Amino acid sequence: MQNKSKNAIVSGLIATALGLSAVTAGARDLTIVSWGGSYQTAQKEIYFDPFKAQLGKPILDESWDGGYGVIQSKMAAGAPNWDVVQVEAEELALGCADGLYETIDWAKVAPKEDFIESAVNDCGVGAIVWSTAIAYDSAKIADGPTSWADFWNTEKFPGKRSLRKGPKYTLEFALMADGVPAEEVYDMLRTEEGVNRAFAKLDALKADIVWWESGAQPLQFLASGEVAMTSAYNGRISGINKSEGKQFKVVWPGSIYAVDSWVILKGAENKDDGLDFIAFASKPENQSKLPTYIAYGLPNKKAAEIVPADQQAELPTTTANLEGAIPLDVDFWIDNSEELTQRFNAWLAQ
Repeated sequence: MQNKSKNAIVSGLIATALGLSAVTAGARDLTIVSWGGSYQTAQKEIYFDPFKAQLGKPILDESWDGGYGVIQSKMAAGAPNWDVVQVEAEELALGCADGLYETIDWAKVAPKEDFIESAVNDCGVGAIVWSTAIAYDSAKIADGPTSWADFWNTEKFPGKRSLRKGPKYTLEFALMADGVPAEEVYDMLRTEEGVNRAFAKLDALKADIVWWESGAQPLQFLASGEVAMTSAYNGRISGINKSEGKQFKVVWPGSIYAVDSWVILKGAENKDDGLDFIAFASKPENQSKLPTYIAYGLPNKKAAEIVPADQQAELPTTTANLEGAIPLDVDFWIDNSEELTQRFNAWLAQ
């Protein structure tokens, strides 16, 4: 009887050990999702690899091209296979309202007052401040464009153009090209007249547009000579100049800037490690390294103070570069994205 009891105990311990082993073997690595290209290469150097060493466990980093529908699909499928995702402002607002993200424990991240106001959210922590602006190759165009009106002027500046495939940014830029002052763009877009005016202006350029969908594409088009100028993310422009010795220029007036944020998907398997990662990436001494690789603005004000003066000129958050620039109106796009996307797609198909 005693031996039988002992054998039962031993068998139980083995079964427990095997069960724990199976759970451990099935555990998914912390998965962080960002925007790919030179930006994610910089993040890997500054954030992912050092945090992996600190964590003592593997980390997977994946990339995506954005879109709230992607997040919705991930969550509708059940337990998400992503943990931390860098999202745009619209995706942050929609996902937070729909309960698709974990609530951020700011006490474990950083003091809220260290961040610019638009980088602080119940569901997200600001990762970068970035701009979409005109880019052109100064090696090919010595006296380049200075406005969206120039971007539309194919007589003065011959060649194809590239714009992000979608209504967001595209409609704003079209109105600025048509003479609407930057600060009045969203007031105009809130009217039927303004939307019609934007699409009419797009009609004038439609035959010359090469559409891009991922952040690396427009600069590939520019480098190959497929287009003469393009809209592009400012950090990508400075990044390719550094990595490939290009002479691409940014046209800051008429640019639109926004904040990207880190979020943790609701029910993510590695949400605790995910929050620790966000805290790590938010430290001033870590975040301040980013402009060395790619020129995005820093949401942590203490980090921005550490950035060397020679790097400040390329950031979208410097005073000079903000002149003539406007913030993305997130509320406008939350209210109008579906309707304008349908109209844009119908226009594109014509």
